[in-house]
Amino acid sequence: MDKIWLIIQREYLTRVRKKSFIVMTLLTPLLMAGLVVGPVLLAKTGSKQRIVEIVDAGNLFGGVVPTSEKIDYQFVGTDVAAAKASFRKSKHTALLIIPPGFRLDQPGDVQLVSRENADLETTRRVKNAVDNQIEASRLRQSGIDRTTLDKAKSDLDLSSIKLDEAGGEQASNSGVTTGVAFGLAMLIYFFIFLYGVQIMRGVMEEKSNRIVEVIISSVKPFQLMMGKVLGIAAVGLTQLMLWILLSWGATTAVAAVTGAPGMAEQRMEQVTASSARTPEEAAKEKAKMSQAMEGGVLKAMGNLNLPLILGSFLFYFLGGYLLYGALFGAVGSAVDGETDSQQFMMPITIPLIATIIVAQSVIIRDPNGSVATWMSMIPLTSPIAMMMRIPFGGVPGWQLGLSMLLLVGGFLATIWIASRIYRVGILMHGKKVTYGELSKWFFYKA
Repeated sequence: MDKIWLIIQREYLTRVRKKSFIVMTLLTPLLMAGLVVGPVLLAKTGSKQRIVEIVDAGNLFGGVVPTSEKIDYQFVGTDVAAAKASFRKSKHTALLIIPPGFRLDQPGDVQLVSRENADLETTRRVKNAVDNQIEASRLRQSGIDRTTLDKAKSDLDLSSIKLDEAGGEQASNSGVTTGVAFGLAMLIYFFIFLYGVQIMRGVMEEKSNRIVEVIISSVKPFQLMMGKVLGIAAVGLTQLMLWILLSWGATTAVAAVTGAPGMAEQRMEQVTASSARTPEEAAKEKAKMSQAMEGGVLKAMGNLNLPLILGSFLFYFLGGYLLYGALFGAVGSAVDGETDSQQFMMPITIPLIATIIVAQSVIIRDPNGSVATWMSMIPLTSPIAMMMRIPFGGVPGWQLGLSMLLLVGGFLATIWIASRIYRVGILMHGKKVTYGELSKWFFYKA
């Protein structure tokens, strides 16, 4: 253990003292803050009131000016040719043309004229205004009162309640649960790839510099592989914690300095603008989303078993990395360059990629089904599959315990396999390695 600890210290201190580690640790949170706050600021500064002229030659609007939050409509008569000539000289956004002979039963030939290609938001809002007016006119022709129709529409707010074994009730939200599950699973997925490749490159660098020939004379391959994987795991965990803290601080500071509005409010405005037909409907939709955010979402977050989720995430986060890190280290010891490593990386990465695909199509729909259960037991797939299941609840304690035990066993097994490859491959240079030759290395005597 003393030798393993010395290797861990060496791997950790060597990497955290590098300028690249310091720069990326400090720069990444600033980039994250920019990615979060930047689009909001751009949307805020880029937003402007648009003016759309209307030529109502087909008498669709009947002199009633449409209302919109972002667009001012102006009637410019019924002469299409004169309106186009006047529009070319103006600085208005667009010209909406309702042609003569426009029919409600066969609407068509409605045009939106602009000097440049019309942007998506203007096109969508103008289309909503025309559709809304056509719908209102058809209702009047049919003798149906719009107010009565609106009252007849149902807008059910369906509450989702989770009933536990003791009979207690807790608010739940499938969107929140799914978001937490996917977020944690994807974090494990990217972490394994990012730092697993670092292990592979580190081993290849030591192999090419012949440093390992000196080290291997003092420690066993198993000790060297274990220390290297654990040391880089400590580096990754340190960087991840710093990223979380610094990203939160940087985002808060940048938002406070720039005066950027809340992300949730910006998102609600975008969603309601795209879905609502009238300003009144937009206001109702925004109020409904705000109520859901303050009530159901926050309550559902509070009712999640956060200690279990965070504890399990930390275990599978490290366990998955350690397991795959050993395999990436074995690949690095068997090849001389990254070009040769591609053929050996594919079998390693397939279980990870397959788990993400299955999680999106199967596990998310039935987190306690047979497919999800079996994948959460297999060490190569359990880090992602089990983290997709835990936020939904219902995972029996024996399944969670067995999954963790198998993951620890899988890690130790991969470390042993990797060390058997490592002890031979790390000293071999200039030779193309095949799968057949790798299998022979297991039986070489030390």
